[in-house]
Amino acid sequence: MTLTKYLFSLIAALAVLLLWHFDPALAQEAAEAAAEAAPAAPPAPTIDTGDTAWMLTSTALVLMMTIPGLALFYGGMVRKKNILTIVMQCFATTCIVTVAWMVFGYSLAFTDGGGMQSYLGGTSQFMLKSMTLDSTHSLAGTIPESVFMTFQMTFAIITPALIVGAFADRMKFSALVLFMVLWLLVVYAPIAHWVWGGGFLGGAGVLDYAGGTVVHINAGIAGLVCALFLGKRYGYGTENMAPSNLVYSLIGASLLWVGWFGFNAGSAVAAGTRAGMAMAVTQIATAAAALAWMLAEWLVHKKPSVLGIISGAVAGLVAITPASGFVAPVGALWIGAAAGVGCFFAATTVKRALGYDDSLDVFGVHCIGGIIGAILTGVFASSAIGGEAVKGALEGNTGQILTQLEGVLATLVWSGLGTLVILIVVNILVGVRVSQAVEVEGLDINLHGEVVP
Repeated sequence: MTLTKYLFSLIAALAVLLLWHFDPALAQEAAEAAAEAAPAAPPAPTIDTGDTAWMLTSTALVLMMTIPGLALFYGGMVRKKNILTIVMQCFATTCIVTVAWMVFGYSLAFTDGGGMQSYLGGTSQFMLKSMTLDSTHSLAGTIPESVFMTFQMTFAIITPALIVGAFADRMKFSALVLFMVLWLLVVYAPIAHWVWGGGFLGGAGVLDYAGGTVVHINAGIAGLVCALFLGKRYGYGTENMAPSNLVYSLIGASLLWVGWFGFNAGSAVAAGTRAGMAMAVTQIATAAAALAWMLAEWLVHKKPSVLGIISGAVAGLVAITPASGFVAPVGALWIGAAAGVGCFFAATTVKRALGYDDSLDVFGVHCIGGIIGAILTGVFASSAIGGEAVKGALEGNTGQILTQLEGVLATLVWSGLGTLVILIVVNILVGVRVSQAVEVEGLDINLHGEVVP
């Protein structure tokens, strides 16, 4: 309310008091007239059917990214004897995380943690006990809390599922089940709270629109720790471990690309202009990264491969994720190009030089791509897109790059150490790696009693 409106209200009140003293009937009329002229209070937030419809669609799109998208993408890149194992791991992770998120994960990530609010949420939504048909969340805007919770659940599902690609061909299924539950609660939920749930990284101004730190850097560094802890696959470097079916992988990558619009544009939590721009920059960055990886591979290895162009597309999707609600199309083009080239060298040259066996390049694509995207968000963030408080280095706010680095480092440290501790515990309880005989014959027949004909 402006100063003029305050003065008007004061004068009207004084006039009503004087009239009431001399003529109560006239005073009543004056009071009613003043009430009609007074500015109306802003309406309370209400559920918007358009926003809700978009978020229901986005939630389904993000779930599609894991099953069937990631399952097919990974399934086509492993050897035939392990296809069923990796698609089973993706599908089982979807089920495990759904239940764990409902029981405790959502509460730890998105409720008030009281004295621990900077680092962890509370227990008020244990088993979703306070959720009703009409309940809303402070971050949900104009959609029901049930939709917001499920949308965030799909993020929680795909993040640990991404890690599966790093230890492909060699982890026990019993170890996977334990690892996924512990990792969700110990690693994912706290980091999600730090960035999106009112924690210290969000409070410090770290920009992560849809999960560059929470999802990709988080899963990527965890994947590297898993690969190092389990050790190399038997025959790595001497045997042919080429993908078994790149058609599966191309279909999976295509489903990831389409589903990612729910990931990024859905993070607007509304069907509006920001969702539209997030969709546009996602498409641009993905195409730029795919072409950049393809051209880099063409120059270095003399042939552009199907595996290369789809890996480049995923790298672009990863890199634009933290920036999608903050950058304009030109920024998206540069972010995509940088991710395509950077992730190509990370997944080939750097990986060979360091000698680690990250089976499906989770670290090279997701961690490195996430870091590239997070840092470049600090460069290209635009107040015209993200609002007056959002400015990157190109608009004079060079400190945003340091803020982005704070988010990157915090995620690397917590996820890396947390993953290592969880692996040690799981290894003590059930052992994490299959025997050499099982690995050589194939995990499909030995762990699940089935094979791809």
